[in-house]
Amino acid sequence: MDAGGRERVALVHDWLTGMRGGEKCLEPLCRRWPDARLFTLLHTRGSVSPTIERVRVRASRLNGLPWVERYYRYLLPLMPFEAGWRVTGADLVVSLSHAVAKSACPPKGVPHVCYCFTPMRYAWHMKDAYFHKTGLFGRLKAGVVDAILARIREWDRRTADRVTHFVAISNTVRDRIRDCYGRDADVIYPPVDTDFYTPAPESGGPLGRFDGTDPHREDFYLVVSALAPYKRFDLAIDACTKLGKKLVVIGSGQHAAKLRAHAGPNVSFLGWQSDVVIRDHLRRAKALLFPGEEDFGIVPLEAQACGCPVIGFARGGLTETVRPLGAAVKPGFAGDRSRGTEAAAVKPGLAGDRSRGTEAAAVKPGLAGDRSRGTGEVAPGVAGDRSRGTEAAAEPTGVFFTEQTLDAVCEAIERFERSADRFDPRAARHQAVLFRKERFERELFGYLDRVLGAAPSEARKVA
Repeated sequence: MDAGGRERVALVHDWLTGMRGGEKCLEPLCRRWPDARLFTLLHTRGSVSPTIERVRVRASRLNGLPWVERYYRYLLPLMPFEAGWRVTGADLVVSLSHAVAKSACPPKGVPHVCYCFTPMRYAWHMKDAYFHKTGLFGRLKAGVVDAILARIREWDRRTADRVTHFVAISNTVRDRIRDCYGRDADVIYPPVDTDFYTPAPESGGPLGRFDGTDPHREDFYLVVSALAPYKRFDLAIDACTKLGKKLVVIGSGQHAAKLRAHAGPNVSFLGWQSDVVIRDHLRRAKALLFPGEEDFGIVPLEAQACGCPVIGFARGGLTETVRPLGAAVKPGFAGDRSRGTEAAAVKPGLAGDRSRGTEAAAVKPGLAGDRSRGTGEVAPGVAGDRSRGTEAAAEPTGVFFTEQTLDAVCEAIERFERSADRFDPRAARHQAVLFRKERFERELFGYLDRVLGAAPSEARKVA
């Protein structure tokens, strides 16, 4: 504690180069602890919200490289050398990590809670998507890359021992943490701004359906994302071109030029757009197309908050946030151990704390409002689950396809259009509200308060 009795908190974030989903999770922490120190590899001033900019940011030496914001992702082999922050004078270390932030070293006996977006995808489950191996030169280069990635994976696994408590953003990521680090994790879903992302205000009254009777819905599909290869937006473009459907693409990225090159005249590229423009399109689109596998996926929930259904790949975080047409894939919420996964064998406590040893320490994750956690609110359950006391009917909020192929995406779009009258925007909105910002802050801060109030934690040995 400081002289005023306040907790001394150190925050760690991979890099501050834009206000994306990870930074929206960081922002409430900076708001609660404005005197915190924030350790990061890179900081592009003005790229994040004023709330984050006001804390004491300490960037690494990489930040001094000229124009580093243009090429920092290529510095992956150097990042471990700069990421071993040895934090002193703190009562709590909180890292938000998808790359190297979790490697921060807490003081002895001080808890280090890692809010993990995913284990480093470049080195683990998506290395092939980031590092292609085509042609002779590509294969030779791949040999060098594989050797580097093997060292990075070893370092990444070793530095996981610096974390005393893991919290994952989804069940999907929880399973990756177990696979990569051999650690358990609790789950707290990221926040969705359902106050900003809303249906069109002029719609008034009950929202229309998607069978052509809603005057606020137009005849186009929508993609909103950074345009990276692993997101597979080539499938969305090819499917709409084949079916003659209008598609609007909002976003930019290293894959944009290639996508533009083979898009048909029915596809419009708007580039990067503001949140206001994105919201306007989500309010008017027939459906959001989401063909990639994501760790969680904020955009599908922003779409549902606007009453827009989602057509997406039945893998990853999407299976936890969208209620699909039919019962082939049933989404579950964090902490739902009845989903039939092998993960049910592991009972979470304070996230991943192997030394807790007692069930009294157990903190069962779930969406805020579970009366078993003492909030006094009604447990939301899965959208439309009448057995859990909700008003929404058990109606779908999207359509899933199970293979990342052109035919599968086309079939999903056609199935959506055949079943248009099944999609009630009110059900989509209800599903999204379960992930609202207030729920995230209540769960995360409650979790951190319990960690601070528990017995001192022994950080794993420093590698």
